[in-house]
Parts: sequence; C-alpha cells; structure tokens
Amino acid sequence: MTKIHYTALVDPRAELGRNVAIGPFCLVEAGAVIGDDCKLEARAVVKSRTTLGCNNSICEGAVIGGTAQHLQLHEPGGMLTIGDNNRIRENVTIHRGWANHATTVIKDNNVLMVSSHVGHDCQVGSRCILVNHVLLGGFVQVNDGAYLGGAAAVVQHCRIGRLAMVGAMTKISQDVPPYVTVVDAQVIGLNRDGLRNSGVTLADMLQLKAAYRVIYRQGLRWVEVLATLESDFTTGPAADFTCFLKSGQRGFVQERRVPHKTTLKLANHSHSEPVEANDGQFAQDRQRLRDAA
Repeated sequence: MTKIHYTALVDPRAELGRNVAIGPFCLVEAGAVIGDDCKLEARAVVKSRTTLGCNNSICEGAVIGGTAQHLQLHEPGGMLTIGDNNRIRENVTIHRGWANHATTVIKDNNVLMVSSHVGHDCQVGSRCILVNHVLLGGFVQVNDGAYLGGAAAVVQHCRIGRLAMVGAMTKISQDVPPYVTVVDAQVIGLNRDGLRNSGVTLADMLQLKAAYRVIYRQGLRWVEVLATLESDFTTGPAADFTCFLKSGQRGFVQERRVPHKTTLKLANHSHSEPVEANDGQFAQDRQRLRDAA
C-alpha cells in the first residue's frame, strides 16, 4: 500500500507503483514515474521526466531529475532513468539529459553518498559507489563496479573504467582504464581489493597484471600496446583493456613514475656514512619488488 505524508506534494499526473512511501515535505512533479517499493525521505524532490525503478531509497534533501546546468537550455529538456535497488543519500543532486532526446542513466545497485552530484547526460553503470561530495561533470561515463573516493571530481566527457578506483580529492581530466587505482591523477597499480571482492580468479588476476605491464611498463609505442593487447589478451577481464583503450577522446591517466635523475640516500648499516643510489638502480629494485608482488 502506498503511503504519502499529508505534507507531501504529489502531482496527480505522476505515476506511483505499489508500496511507495513518500515522507514529509516531499515534492513529486507531473510526469515523474516512481517504481514499486521506492521510499522518499523528508524533503526529497523527484522532478518531471524522471523514472525510478523498483526499491530505490531517496534520502533527505535529494533532488532527482533537475534540469541540466548549461547556458543554453532546451525545453522541456532531457530525461533521467534510474534502475533498481539504488541508495541515494542526503542532498544528492542528479540532472536530466541536456537535449530533449537525451537521457542521464543510472543503472542498478549503486550507492551515491551525501552531497554527490551527477551531471547531465552521465551514464553510471551498476554496483558503483560515489562517496561524499563526488562530482561528475556532464557526459561522464562510469562503468560497472567503479569506486570514486570522497570529493573526487571528474571533468566532462571523461570515462571511468570497470572496477576502477579513484582516490579521494582526485581530479580526473583523462580517461581511467578499467581495473586500476588512481591517486593524485596518477595510476598506482591495479585495484586489487576491488578485483578480489568482485570474485576475479587468480588466473584472471595474473592475466590483468600481464596486460598492465604491457600498457605501462614495457615502453611500447601506443600502436604496439594496442596490437599486443588485441593479440595476447582476447578472453577474460584483460580483454576489456583493448576495447576501452581504442576509444575515448581525452587521453588516459598515466602511471606514477619516479622523476628522472633522482638520487636517493640509502642507509648503510655497516658504515656511518650513507651511500647513494642512482635512479637506474632504484628503478631496477622497484621493478623487482613489483614483480615479486
């Protein structure tokens, strides 16, 4: 049975499914569609041309389906489609598509934490996590299982690959390949925790490590990287690299590197004076540690 608090404003032209709960001071505009078992907490707003699937939770103060933040607005503007089992926390904002035919899409089983923002025409896959204050510019694509840390900001038209992890307060202005971890706008390795939690097998993990070395460690030209990926990694998760890296218009986040001509002071326990190690020696030692890992 649908329950609507007496202070809520629900336009009679909105469509409500079964067992919908609408809390105090909520607003549901004409043309909004709210699926079965959805719950709107106090002051939540669902704008027109917005469709919610089943079992979505919209928390206090969230505004779902606002018009695009753009200097040139279309009338009536695009649409917003949200799938099933999403948790949209307090004060989240999600904008509809910009052009009349365009649609912002958020699929299933996502968590959008407090005050995160999804801009117009974004495409968010399933099982993604956007931590507090994450900002997605217009036309951003976030693929399944991606994790964006608190206050991470993604520039418009960028893509975040499947099961990628973006560290807190990181600005992303280029595409993030699948399965990697990015901190301070630099790739620091594979997202091992995310891969393990998603059930990736040991064999697939080894394949991903081999593909990662091809992309970032072997010093190949870009055409050689793509050719090697396409010929050597045709199955399993590593095959996703080829498709992702062949497309995109903003370039790709690069791996973190030790600056050239770096001299490190290494403690020598058999002498009172430290000894120096040049950058070549350090790179070799660092590579051995990576291979061992």
